Amino acid sequence: MPNMIRTKTPMPEQAPEQRIKNFSEVALGYTKENALLEAQRCLHCKNSPCIAGCPVNVQIPDFIKLIEQGDFGAACRKIRETNSLPAVCGRVCPQESQCEAKCVRGLKGEAVAIGRLERFAADFGTGEGSEAKKPALNGKKVAVVGGGPAGLTCAGDLAARGYKVTVYEALHAAGGVLTYGIPEFRLPKAIVRQEVENLKALGVEVIEDMVIGKVLSVQELFGEMGYSAVFLGTGAGLPSFMGIDGENLIGVYSANEFLTRVNLMRGFDDDYDTPLRPFEHIAVIGGGNVAMDAARCAKRLGAKDVTIVYRRSEAEIPARLEELHHAKQEGIIFHLLTSPVKIVANEKGEVSALECVRMELGEPDASGRRRPVTIEGSNFTLESDCVIMAIGTSPNPLVPKTTPGLETNRHGCIVADEATMRTSLEGVYAGGDAVSGAATVILAMGAGKTAAASIDELLRGKN
Repeated sequence: MPNMIRTKTPMPEQAPEQRIKNFSEVALGYTKENALLEAQRCLHCKNSPCIAGCPVNVQIPDFIKLIEQGDFGAACRKIRETNSLPAVCGRVCPQESQCEAKCVRGLKGEAVAIGRLERFAADFGTGEGSEAKKPALNGKKVAVVGGGPAGLTCAGDLAARGYKVTVYEALHAAGGVLTYGIPEFRLPKAIVRQEVENLKALGVEVIEDMVIGKVLSVQELFGEMGYSAVFLGTGAGLPSFMGIDGENLIGVYSANEFLTRVNLMRGFDDDYDTPLRPFEHIAVIGGGNVAMDAARCAKRLGAKDVTIVYRRSEAEIPARLEELHHAKQEGIIFHLLTSPVKIVANEKGEVSALECVRMELGEPDASGRRRPVTIEGSNFTLESDCVIMAIGTSPNPLVPKTTPGLETNRHGCIVADEATMRTSLEGVYAGGDAVSGAATVILAMGAGKTAAASIDELLRGKN
C-alpha cells in the first residue's frame, strides 16, 4: 500500500550557521530509510503524468518502484536509459515546475520528491551494478562542440547507439555550467567528474582545451577530421551588463567571471593559487538562480554583508524557491523593487557604493510580469566594495562568426528546428543555451537528446 503521508520526506541539510562557513553540499541526500519511505508515497499512476513533465523522458514510476524494492542499482540503470546525468539532475533540476508539477499526489498535499529520489538512486546506485555496457561501434563519427549539459547528453545518447563520439571542450574541464557556474555547495564537482567518467566508459572521447572556431573550424571537423555530423552545444557564456556609469571600475564582476573564479578556478580553496580578492560589502544585481549562487558564494568567502538588488517584487523572482529559501536562511539581504543607476568610485578607481532607485510595479510586460516603473526622487546609496552583475547572458559568438552559412537570430542564438535541432547547415545540429539563450540544465539536456535522435536518423538514412 502507498504511504499516504501528504508531505515529502524532509531532506537532511547542513544548518545555515554551519554551511555559510564552508563550500560543502548543503543538501545531504536521503538515507536508505528516507528513500524507501518517500518511494512508498508514489501511486504508480496508470497514465504516469510525471513522465510528461520530464524533458528527457525518465520513466519515473519505474525507477521509484525499484527503489521501493531496494534495488538501487536497477533504479539507477532505469534512469540512465534516458538520462545521461542523473546525479546532476537530481540536484539542480527545477523538478517543482516539471515532473513534480504533474504528480497526482500534489493535488492533495505535496508531490512525491522525484528529484530527491533521482539523486538517491544515482548516488547509491553507482557501484552497485548500475554501469551501462559499452556498445559495439557502427563505424560512424560525430563531433560534439561544447562539454556542457546539452553536449554531454547528446554525446551519451549517440555513444549508446554505437557512434564514435568526440566532445571538444574549450575549458580545461568538461561540464560547462555544471563545472564553472553552479557552486560546489549545490553541485559538487566530483559528481560532475564522475558523470563525465561514466560517459567515457561508454566510449565518449573528451578533448579539453580545444576551442572550435579558433583551433579547428566546423568545416574542418567534417573535412580534415572526417566527422559525419556535428552538434553545437556552445552555451551562453557572454555576460550582459546594464550600461550604467561605473561598470568598468575595479570590483565589478559579471556573475560568469565571479562564479568561474570560485568554481572552476577554486577561488575559495587556499590550496590553489587563484584566490579571489576579499570584499566586505557585496551587491549582486539580479534575481535568478545565478544571482542566488553568486550571493551565497560571496557569503561563504567571508563578506560582512551580501545584498541582492532586484527591480521587481519577491513574487516575480525567477530563482527556484529552494534557492531563495536557502539564501534567506544564510543571511542574504534583499533590496526588492530596487534598480541600480550608478556605481560610485573612490579615489583609487574602485567600487565604493552603489546608487539605486526605488521601483513600483506597473502593467504587465511581454513576459507577463508587471513592468517595474521608477519612483522619481527615490535615489539612495548602498555601501559596496564589490558589485556582481547577474542579469543574464547571451550565446558565445565564436562558432557562428567562424562558420559561414550558420544562421543566427537577432539575439545571437543559433537558429535550429525545435523538433529536430537541425541548423541551416547540412549535418550540423545545435541545442541548449546556444539556441534558446540562458535556460535550465534539464532543457539543455532535452535539446541534446532530441539532436542525438535526429543525428541517428540522418546517419542511418531515415530522413
